[in-house]
Amino acid sequence: MENGSGADPRRRASDRGRYGRLSRERVLAAALELVDRDGLSALSMRRLGAELGVEAMALYRYAASKDALLDGLVEALYLELEERLGAEPGPGPGLEPGAPAWHAELHRIARAMYDICLAHPQAVPLLATRMLAVPLARRPLAVLRDHERVLALLREAGLDEARASAAFRAFTAWLLGYVSVELQPMVDNPDEEEPAFRLGLHRMPSQELPRLRETAAALAERGGPEALAAGLDALLDRFARD
Repeated sequence: MENGSGADPRRRASDRGRYGRLSRERVLAAALELVDRDGLSALSMRRLGAELGVEAMALYRYAASKDALLDGLVEALYLELEERLGAEPGPGPGLEPGAPAWHAELHRIARAMYDICLAHPQAVPLLATRMLAVPLARRPLAVLRDHERVLALLREAGLDEARASAAFRAFTAWLLGYVSVELQPMVDNPDEEEPAFRLGLHRMPSQELPRLRETAAALAERGGPEALAAGLDALLDRFARD
């Protein structure tokens, strides 16, 4: 929107907040902190501006819209992934001795992303919703670098283009699907000490859902990184054998 002089009012809003001049990194970090604390529904340009001590209009220099801000949160998660991978080189814990380098590195990527998702559970839904909304070439560069990293490792393993593509989809689906299941809310009443009432099993019709009621307590326990790694082993071994 422009005024009579042709100046963009967004360019006149000061981007010097209570923490000094803004940067894209600072805006995204503050947005992620807000979502971690109060959830995705609390995120707005006005609320984020208040957190940073600037007018909301100043933020449009760093995210052109609410959707762009959400994409920025995805970018922030993948930038954190890059930072973790750079800070902790070498195979992750619990891997079999002598595992091929590509195999060990895929495990390290999966474990790092798992830890990031558990640290930022409120932002995890964006890893699905924004990927469904944003074409490949328009995804944040940090996301594309992760895609490139995984595909390069799969080609290093000797997979041709078609098999690497299939393995990439399987790796991504297993990792994000596993994390989504890990983070599903299971407790109905956290103040209840009795497990059945804590899980709300009395709300489930026993005749229609006998197996679900029987298994609910086990489903409420997280599989942890060990189950993540076991599933990843099975997946990678399947593609390595073909």
